Amino acid sequence: MDKPMYVRYEMPEELVDKTYQIVELARDSGKVRKGTNEVTKIVERGEAVFVVMAEDVDPQEILAHMPLLCEEKGVPYAYVPSKQELGVASGLGKATASVSITDPGKGRPLLDGVAKELKKLMK
Repeated sequence: MDKPMYVRYEMPEELVDKTYQIVELARDSGKVRKGTNEVTKIVERGEAVFVVMAEDVDPQEILAHMPLLCEEKGVPYAYVPSKQELGVASGLGKATASVSITDPGKGRPLLDGVAKELKKLMK
């Protein structure tokens, strides 16, 4: 299957696993905002530290603006294959297209490492 139009780079499996871990750590010890409308507001306000988007969102237009907005605001972002798993990792219990981490909590060291790896992928 082709990647959605908003996916700007390929995520290695190892980084996908770490991204889910970051979301879970932030959920337990920091602060996570869920849902594309909420994430868009948080990024626009400059409060987002990290954004995670699901690749299986339909329609794709829901997330079409997000990578460009993140790049404009200097917020690192990552992709995960499943909106269902992203929802569970964020503590929602149901699918979500995107989440924003405003406080990574205990996930800060892991987030810093992943952000460096993502910068390499974005080039």
